[in-house]
Amino acid sequence: MRLHRNLVFTVIDSLVAVFNEGAYADKEVAKALKKDTRWGAKDRKFVAETIYEIVRWKRLYTEIAEVKEPYTRDDVWRVFAVWAVLRGISLPDWKYFENTPERRIKGRFDELSKVRKMRESIPDWMDELGVQELGEEVWTKELAAQNQQAHVVLRVNTLKTTKQKLRAQLMDLDIETVFDDKYPDALILKERANVFMTPLFKEGLFEVQDASSQKVVPLLDVKPGMRVVDTCAGAGGKTLHIAAKMENKGQIIAMDLYESKQKQLKIRAKRNSVHNVEYRIIDSTKVIKKLHDKADRVLIDAPCSGLGVLKRNPDSKWKLQPEFIENIKKTQQEVLENYSKMVKVGGKLVYATCSVLPSENEKQIEKFLKTEFGQNFTFIKDEKVLAHQSGFDGFYMCLMERTK
Repeated sequence: MRLHRNLVFTVIDSLVAVFNEGAYADKEVAKALKKDTRWGAKDRKFVAETIYEIVRWKRLYTEIAEVKEPYTRDDVWRVFAVWAVLRGISLPDWKYFENTPERRIKGRFDELSKVRKMRESIPDWMDELGVQELGEEVWTKELAAQNQQAHVVLRVNTLKTTKQKLRAQLMDLDIETVFDDKYPDALILKERANVFMTPLFKEGLFEVQDASSQKVVPLLDVKPGMRVVDTCAGAGGKTLHIAAKMENKGQIIAMDLYESKQKQLKIRAKRNSVHNVEYRIIDSTKVIKKLHDKADRVLIDAPCSGLGVLKRNPDSKWKLQPEFIENIKKTQQEVLENYSKMVKVGGKLVYATCSVLPSENEKQIEKFLKTEFGQNFTFIKDEKVLAHQSGFDGFYMCLMERTK
């Protein structure tokens, strides 16, 4: 591979923003890809994948490069040189790469790769927490899986098309996909492609949604004509899935704390031809109280650490702090306690997270079922999805029924 100056400079600019200014990698990638409209697919791929890869392996690469925070621009060039050497890319005769110690880089890589927290490039506290919660063997496998590049998975919008029809239309655009029987609405891309630029996306024939995330709504067991509340709807990936399963019949109430998220959901709902969603901002407890004992189904896609989706958000390894996880567990209990009150007797509740930590998942359910209101619910079943077993995101989902 030959390195092109304008592409590498773009990568360096983005890494400086992520490493030093707390910018989010996905936002920086999106910004970087708008920099030059003349770039082709290969150029865009290089920029996006290189940014993500260096962010993913930040601890390992900075250790090999012998640089520390705050990083100067020269430090970031040294980190880039480490990435290039380990990828077997010939360094061009640029001043930034003068005196790059290629043999030393490879030697340090071999040495540091013997230590899991270095090899998998995570903070000490996160490594300790993972071992504590999942055990050495499972955590080691899970971390390795979380450092793989995420698959691009589509969820077919069954309000508008079928899986077979969409697959054929994508094939006409030279985008190959495969089925997996475990995920009835999913098409998995054989190779990464910018599907957002296709006319099929603009027509609302699919959404991009990881296969593990697609398992949550079927567990909720919604039917046309029901009243369903999506309590932490965000930008609405699962809201739209619920609407498709309900065939646009009945009422979905999509709730969130942030109006900006609901604006995104409204745009997506229009594109998907979804008509049965009402939008509510949770700006007071009244919003919840008005719906006490009213819903056939309630989905709590709870705020969480996101430790099941590190492959998708590699920079969260450096943004997350142990205090945040402790605080989010308290929030999860509050959300379960408060939002479960919307379920009517005979109705069902699903609690889900994109975390692999038992303390955010089954342990939260155990606590909830012992609370005064939680004793009105019966545990039906749960599913723990680990990335190293599924090949997709780590997820947890639990189905409960209100029996009294």
